[in-house]
Amino acid sequence: MNDFRNNALGKPVPDGLSRRHFMKYLLAGSALSVTALHELNAGIYQSIASLNQKYVEDNSPDGAYWDALRQYYLFEDKLIMMNNGTVGPMPKPVFNTLMKYFRTQVSNPFDVYNFLPAKKEEVRTKLADFIQASPDEVSLTSNTTEGLNFVINGLDLKVGDEVLVSNMEHPGAISPWRLKAKRYGVVIKELPIGLPPKSTEEIVKTFAAAITPRTKIISVGHTVYISGLITPIKELSKMAHEKGVLVLADSAHGLGMISLNMKELGCDFFASSPYKWLGAPTGIGLLYVSKGVQDKLWPTVVSSGWDTTASARKYDPQGQRADAMVYALGEAIDFINHIGKVKVEKRIKTLAAYLKQGLSKIPGAKINTPFDPYLSAGLTAFSVEGVENSKIVDYVRDKYNLVVRTIGGKEMAAVRVSTPIYISFKEIDMFLEGVNQLVRHKA
Repeated sequence: MNDFRNNALGKPVPDGLSRRHFMKYLLAGSALSVTALHELNAGIYQSIASLNQKYVEDNSPDGAYWDALRQYYLFEDKLIMMNNGTVGPMPKPVFNTLMKYFRTQVSNPFDVYNFLPAKKEEVRTKLADFIQASPDEVSLTSNTTEGLNFVINGLDLKVGDEVLVSNMEHPGAISPWRLKAKRYGVVIKELPIGLPPKSTEEIVKTFAAAITPRTKIISVGHTVYISGLITPIKELSKMAHEKGVLVLADSAHGLGMISLNMKELGCDFFASSPYKWLGAPTGIGLLYVSKGVQDKLWPTVVSSGWDTTASARKYDPQGQRADAMVYALGEAIDFINHIGKVKVEKRIKTLAAYLKQGLSKIPGAKINTPFDPYLSAGLTAFSVEGVENSKIVDYVRDKYNLVVRTIGGKEMAAVRVSTPIYISFKEIDMFLEGVNQLVRHKA
C-alpha cells in the first residue's frame, strides 16, 4: 500500500504509524493546514479504493482487506473494542475533519457563521442520500434520545390516546412517553416480545392484536439495544398504516450497522445516533420525519423561521452549535461509502453469525438475539447459566483487553457484544475462549 501521508506533510511517514505518533503528529503546534488535512484524507480514500479494486470480485472480503481498514482507527495499543453499541471510534478521516473545523473558530471565527452554515446543508443532503430520503425529511439533532423527545413532545395527543411499545425499549425511548402520560393522560400499552422472537410474523401479529380505535402510534426499538433484535419496521409500518397508526422507530444503532432505506422501511419517524456504528463524533444525531406527517409534528426548540420552514429543518435544535461535529458526520458517511454500506452490513452480520455459532456450543449459554440475519445484525446478547455476566465482562477485559458490557436486568440480563468491521474472527475466538474458560472453571 502506498504511503499516503507523504503529500500531506511533505516528508515520509510510514503506514504503520502508531496511535501515539499519529496523535502527536496531528495535534502538534498549530496542527496541520487545512490543505494538508484534506490531502491526508484523500490519501486514505485512495488506499481504500485500491483495496476495493484488489478485492473487486469479493462482496464480503476477509483477512487482509479488513486488517488494512483497521489501521484507520486510533485504538490504544492492543485494545479490542467490542462495545461500539455504546460509543464507537472515529476513523482517522473523521477525526481529521473534526479537528479541521474546530480550528475554524481559532483561526477565523467569521467563517463559523458566514461559511459553515451553508456547508451544513451539504451534509444534510449527503445524509439523506445515505438513508434514501429527501433532505427535506432530515433533521440534524444531537442524538437519538433528543430526536425521540422531539417526536413525542411534538405530537398532539389527548387523554386516553394510546401508544404501543415493546417490553424492550431503551430508557431514552420509554421515559419521554411516561412523562407524556403523566402530563397529558396518554396511555402506554407495553407488549411482550419473544427473547428471541421466532419470526417477523410473530412480532407484527403481537402489535396488530393490540391496536384499538384509540391507538395513535407504535413507538418501538428498531435496533433493540437490550437483545440485538432488528425489529421488522417495514412489515410493522405496513400493518400500522393500514389501520391509521403512526410508527416511530428508535434506531440508535442503525446508521452504519445496516444499510438503511427510508422509502422501504416506511416508518413515519426514525431517530439514530451515528456515533455508535457510523464513526461520527458524539453530539450529532439523525431525526427522519416523513413528508407526509410533518404537518402533525410541532417543533420543540424554536427560533425564527419555525412557522415558515416547510421541511424537517424546522426540527433542528436552534441556536449556535458545534458545527464541526456536523461536518465530521459528513466525513463518516464518506468513509463508509468508500468501503460500501452493503459490504459493511454483510461483514457485521457475518461476524455476528460466527459469534452466535460459537456461543451456541458453550454449555449453559442462552442467546437472546435471533439467528435470522433479517432480525439481527451487529449486537449479540447472551448469558451463561452459573456464570455472572459481570464476571465475563471483567475477565475478558483483564485477560485480553477486550471491551464488552452487561445489559438489562432480571430475565433480560445479559452480556452484549458488538461486532463492527474492525473486529476479526481471531478476536471473536479470543472472546469465546475467555467465556469457555470461565465455564470450565465453574465446572
